[in-house]
Amino acid sequence: MKENKHIEREEKGATEMYDNRSLEYDYRTLKPILKKGMIILDVGCGTGAISKDIAKIVGEKGRVIGIDNTEKFIESGKKNYGEIKNLDLIHSDLFDFQSEEKFDLIISARVLQWLTTPKEALLKMKELLKPNGQISILDYNHQALDWKPLPPKSMQDYYKIFLEWRKNAGMNNKIADDLSDMMNEVGFSSIEVLNSNEHYERENENFEYNVGIWSKVALGLNQIVEEGYIENEYRLQAIEEYNEWIEKEAISMTMKLNEVRGKMPVANR
Repeated sequence: MKENKHIEREEKGATEMYDNRSLEYDYRTLKPILKKGMIILDVGCGTGAISKDIAKIVGEKGRVIGIDNTEKFIESGKKNYGEIKNLDLIHSDLFDFQSEEKFDLIISARVLQWLTTPKEALLKMKELLKPNGQISILDYNHQALDWKPLPPKSMQDYYKIFLEWRKNAGMNNKIADDLSDMMNEVGFSSIEVLNSNEHYERENENFEYNVGIWSKVALGLNQIVEEGYIENEYRLQAIEEYNEWIEKEAISMTMKLNEVRGKMPVANR
C-alpha cells in the first residue's frame, strides 16, 4: 500500500514466515468457497504461499493474481512458484493496481491491520469485483491476545508499547471485530463473520516457532525503537526473556482472528 496509507511490513525474517504459510493452516475457513474456474485477487499476498494453494484448487480454467507492495516477497514467490501456470505474482500497491478484468473473489489476509485507511482499501477492492463478487478479509484483534501463563513483564511491556505505537500511527488494533461494520459502511451485503482464531498449545507441532512470533516482531520492527517508544536494550531483554519463557513455561497462546466476508449487492449489477 502507499506510504501515506500504511506502515511498511518489515522484511527481516518475514520471507521465511510467509513461505511457511498455507491455505490449510493459515486461511482454513476460506477453502469451502473456492470453486473451479474462479478468478481471484490476493491482496498483500506476501511470497504467494497461500496464493499457490488457491491456484491449485481453482484449476486450469481459474486464475489467481497475487499483489504485494514488497518487491522482495514477490521475487521470492516467482522463484519458488513460477511453474504454476495459473498464478501471477505482481509487485504492486493495491491503490496503484489496475485491472480491466474483474474478479469473482478478492481476499486479503493479515494486511488491513497495517493500514491507516482500511475503508479506502475496501472501496478499492469493491471496484475490482464482478457483480455479485465476494470479498474475504482475514485479520486480527490484537487487543484480545491470550497467553497462558502471562509472559515476563518485559514482553508484556513491549506488547503494550507495540499496541500504543500502532494506535498512534493510525492502525486499528481490533480490526477483526470492526470489519463487518466497515464492510457494511462501504456497501457490501451478505456479511458473514467466521472465527478463525490461531491457538497453539505446547504439545502442538511448531509450538515454539508459532508462539515465537512476538520475538520476531520485536526483533524486526525497528521503528518502535527509532521513534523513541522503547529503549533498544529493553527490547532485547524482552526478546531474550520471552524466548526463555517459551522454552520453559509457556502453555498456550491464542490470537483472535476473524474471516469476514461480504458480497457486491445485487442492486449494483
